[in-house]
Amino acid sequence: MHDMDATTTLAARRFKQIRESEQYTQAAFAELLEIKNSTADIERGKTKISGHVVTLLLKNFQINPLWLFGLSHQKTLQGNGGDVSPKVVTVTNEGVENMVLVNVKAAAGYPNNIQDLDWYQELPAFALPLPEYKHATYRGFQVSGDSMLPGLNPRDWVLARAVGTINEISNNSICVIVLVDSVLVKKVLKHTDNAVITLVSLNTIYPPLTIPTEEVVEIWEVRSKITLELESSTELSSIQQLQETMEILKNEVKRLKA
Repeated sequence: MHDMDATTTLAARRFKQIRESEQYTQAAFAELLEIKNSTADIERGKTKISGHVVTLLLKNFQINPLWLFGLSHQKTLQGNGGDVSPKVVTVTNEGVENMVLVNVKAAAGYPNNIQDLDWYQELPAFALPLPEYKHATYRGFQVSGDSMLPGLNPRDWVLARAVGTINEISNNSICVIVLVDSVLVKKVLKHTDNAVITLVSLNTIYPPLTIPTEEVVEIWEVRSKITLELESSTELSSIQQLQETMEILKNEVKRLKA
């Protein structure tokens, strides 16, 4: 019986926390949740939270019922259902989906422009005529910093496939993780309830970082990398060299087909 009381008390505290963070009075919150009079008895732990109230908390505020009763760390079940798919997909004039290239400089502005089609159209893009890159959305990201040495060098490019949810990525795979304020390339360690993920650097001087899954805006699973030995470190030469590499690949494909 004692354990049950402890759970009720936690649920009562969390219930009150939701009301206060959403800035409702007890009476207004009661009205919204179809509770008679006031939420005071629930907040004091005198009245249990009914299934109907749990449903309305989920409907109105995406509150995870398991979190409410202390069985999960994930407070909300996102309205987007944990959607981490691309917010914009670009196509060529012929209507064929293409691969946008996000260099280090562009990556700094990527989270802020994530739904801005015009911004994407300013970025270079190409199509890869290889079977592996058909029937999926790919994007190229340039690696910045040394946190993924020795696997990825600063200024390498990774070609990464879009995924719809965290479930779709393989555990321990290298991914491009887009957060609200940054773009990271890390190895992703998944957890059992997917409420959090751990981002691991290959370079061991950087400690792992565990973040709530709901902070992730997009995930791209890295499928290949392109290392460029740059003569000059300008962004332009980097992109030109990448495009030349693509031309060589295309010609190779044509030759193989022939």
